[in-house]
Amino acid sequence: MRSKRLKTTLLSAALSLAVASPLVYIALSHQPTVLDQIKKKGELTVVTRLDPSTYYEGPLGPSGFEYDLARMFAEHLGVKLKVIVAENFNDILPIVASRQAHLAAAGLTITEARKQRVRFGPSYQKITPQLVYRSDVLPPANVDDLAGGIIEVVAGSSHAERLAQIARDKPEIQWRADKDASVQELLSAVWERRIDFTIADSNDVRLYQRIYPELRVAFDVADPERLGWAFPKGGDDSLMNAAREFFDEIKANGQLNQLKERYYGYVKDFDYVGTRIFFAHIKERLDHYEEKFKTAADKYGHDWRLLAAVGYQESHWNPQAISPTGVRGIMMLTRKTAADMGIHNRIDPNNSIEGGARYLQELKGKIPTRITDPDRTWFALAAYNIGLGHLNDARRITRLRGGDPDNWIAVKRNLPLLMDPQWDKQTRHGFARGNEAVRYVERIRTYYDMLVWSDDGSSTTSPPIATRVSYPVAMNSPIPSPVL
Repeated sequence: MRSKRLKTTLLSAALSLAVASPLVYIALSHQPTVLDQIKKKGELTVVTRLDPSTYYEGPLGPSGFEYDLARMFAEHLGVKLKVIVAENFNDILPIVASRQAHLAAAGLTITEARKQRVRFGPSYQKITPQLVYRSDVLPPANVDDLAGGIIEVVAGSSHAERLAQIARDKPEIQWRADKDASVQELLSAVWERRIDFTIADSNDVRLYQRIYPELRVAFDVADPERLGWAFPKGGDDSLMNAAREFFDEIKANGQLNQLKERYYGYVKDFDYVGTRIFFAHIKERLDHYEEKFKTAADKYGHDWRLLAAVGYQESHWNPQAISPTGVRGIMMLTRKTAADMGIHNRIDPNNSIEGGARYLQELKGKIPTRITDPDRTWFALAAYNIGLGHLNDARRITRLRGGDPDNWIAVKRNLPLLMDPQWDKQTRHGFARGNEAVRYVERIRTYYDMLVWSDDGSSTTSPPIATRVSYPVAMNSPIPSPVL
């Protein structure tokens, strides 16, 4: 009896203390949140997928729009980023749902079906699902024209959900979902004529048309849709709230728009003819100079494919090229630049590539060290075209207009002002065709990407062929458990 009274007294005392001092009660009852656990461990685990629009290993290390977003979020939290790459698209949501990752940053469309399995954070990008076909066939005008063709999509994707809905009303439409194929493999299958159609997001279509130039968009399959990060259901909201805060911040300070511009801003203009000629020149010309580019790139610290992209933009890899202003050779060096680089024969491919590589290295060395790649490289390329003095004029204009002179995206908006009489009088070096410098850099970025993605940058006779496309997996087939 005495023991029971003692317990009652202690409980009453504890409750009185909690009422009198709520902070004491909270401290006694507090359990670490997900965010607390992440910060204690010092690591944020994110699952993603391999794709140029999400994550890939680039020449400068891990790259991709989703990867950069996740890296920035980890930095925002003050922790390291750990990346898990899903074996296939269908594995992503199970990895999140089973809490093997804190979140998925994988270009996921927010759908009602997916909301049954995970929670979504704030939307940060809109895409449009598009029906893709090859240009040498009659384009379908609408969904009714798809009967009789082979349509294949990635299993587990929002496109598979949509096709399942369409097929219920139009059973004549035959389609299949592949649990092993990637977006690139299905676009490659359309390009190779192994399937008639696929559905892909508009951002992926824009990127891959540079590699598969015969691909075309027949029509938009749906209205624009939102992308979001996926989080496990249940538990506390600490990490999701931190993500909301992060996205609010990068939307307000312009970093999100800058990231979109970095990955998509230079691929807006698709040039079918130019792309076909480029791949033809890889076969006909690059083989003769590839080793020369590699040797010079190793000597001066460049990626050889970037150096080759500069050479293509300058001369289409033609050692006899000459401009009306007298620049000559594969790297189109002026007489003065060639002399400064110790080059006596601008027509000789070895000399020209050597001189161009050294000149690009020297330009990069004159860019302030606080500017890091890839912006540092884009600045150096602009200087290669327009001159370092004019580039610095554009950076000064950017600062005067309230922009960041160390940010390529900000400076490229102001480069065309070098042609404006109201501004060129305020510059140290006067008039310059700044718009041409912008196009110059963006074309080189396009050629560079195509070289990187084309069979790992090796010479090819045509765009790269996907290694496999597995057939078929129906939507009503059981989803296998992920092997992780």
